[in-house]
Amino acid sequence: MSASSQKISVLEKIGYSLGDLSANLIFQTLMTFIAFFYTDVYKIPPATASAIIFAGGMLGAFFNPVMGIIADRTQTRWGKFRPWILWTAVPFGVIALLAFSTPDFSPEGKVVYALITYILLVVIYSANNLPYSALSGVITGDMAERNSLSSYRFIAVTTAQFIVQVLLLPLVLILGDGDRTLGFEKTMGIFAVVGIVFFIITFLTTKERIVPRPEQQSSVKQDLSDLFKNRPWIVMLILTIFVFITLSLKGGMYVYYFENYMSEAHLAAFLEDVGFNGFIAGVNNSLTSMGLHGFQWPKDAPTSAFSLFNAGGIIFMMVGIGLSKKLADKYGKRDVFGSALFVSTLCLLAFYFYSPQSVALVFISQILHGLFYGITIPLLWAMIADVADYSEWKNNRRATAIIFSAMIFGLKAGLSIGGALVAGILAVFGYDESFATQLPGTINGIKLAISVFPTITFMIGVASLFFYDINKKKESLIEKELLERRAEPPVDIIEIIP
Repeated sequence: MSASSQKISVLEKIGYSLGDLSANLIFQTLMTFIAFFYTDVYKIPPATASAIIFAGGMLGAFFNPVMGIIADRTQTRWGKFRPWILWTAVPFGVIALLAFSTPDFSPEGKVVYALITYILLVVIYSANNLPYSALSGVITGDMAERNSLSSYRFIAVTTAQFIVQVLLLPLVLILGDGDRTLGFEKTMGIFAVVGIVFFIITFLTTKERIVPRPEQQSSVKQDLSDLFKNRPWIVMLILTIFVFITLSLKGGMYVYYFENYMSEAHLAAFLEDVGFNGFIAGVNNSLTSMGLHGFQWPKDAPTSAFSLFNAGGIIFMMVGIGLSKKLADKYGKRDVFGSALFVSTLCLLAFYFYSPQSVALVFISQILHGLFYGITIPLLWAMIADVADYSEWKNNRRATAIIFSAMIFGLKAGLSIGGALVAGILAVFGYDESFATQLPGTINGIKLAISVFPTITFMIGVASLFFYDINKKKESLIEKELLERRAEPPVDIIEIIP
């Protein structure tokens, strides 16, 4: 492997992170709003929406191992992984826009359209995000630099999350002039254009430095054999699935929680008490003075409270991301991840016990959950990159993309299962979007879906880490021995220039 410097510039870290910002404008929208979009905007019944999200998502998820094999065997003058970011940029944006469009089809036609566009979106997401994620494993072999890269990356992720979870619903109402159907199409059009531009910047500003020697090339059969003998990989696959089931389940259900459970009067009073209404009035006045009369923040309390709720969690999540690297460098990724995930889980469980009037407690729990979950965010992908190093250290063969492909499979399987659970739980508990007030059983189902059920899935993830044996000591050993191997004169060094 190339022995070039493993240090990377701030410009490259920023350029790389913009790719995750782009992907997450779409991914966060899927995770938070796809069930809501199908049930309340495109008017697809909850049970049908659940089947679309699960079937479409799982079909797309099974494309990941294929994409991993393809990416690991891609050979271009730009590298293995960077070209895929460029090639998929425009298709990703176009398909994302189509998936959140609402053509006037028959009920059966809507189902077919939603299923086809959802499958296409998760497939193109794999073709883009799998090579993007694998790129982090070959940009540098320095684990401290990799932790730093992950922190940059997930600040970008959190920025996208803020845009989607805090601003998307208001943007939908503003751009659509109260029409959610038109608003979703316009908002996704903006996301698509921004995403395409940022993916191109990622391609132009990054470089692949870890290049396998020719003698390290292996067969697909050997790659798969190495994979299933890699216990840390199996643990990370399980962890990834259950983390993203949880994120998709609770994230997708929050909007229903605010619109159907929380007291609108108490939400309005809370917004007034914390100064939110005064702040928004100032923003609206400023926009009006600039002639932007159409850009006025929506007046309904649940939408504003939902946005502020997400904003509080995300701001403190970014604090957690900022703490993550120092904690991981001192105590090791595994131990920090497990401890922070456990505490964040307890914060979720508390939601079940709050009354519709307990607005302040709901916001405090969200802030604490965001803080502790934020610590885990950069570590997940850094740990997966460590698993790729572990595989190379153990087998003297590097198969970065196929390892990351399994993790993207876990991510998308979790997203699909969690999203399907949102719509499925609504169907089981009798949700009907036409009801002004949902039935008590429906309300209880919504409460369970943001508290007890996510607690179970997160705790399975915590338990799986007891079987993950790459602790702080082993991280250092693997890094040291791989650096020594890579410093040896190779049979044939392949230098890749962007």
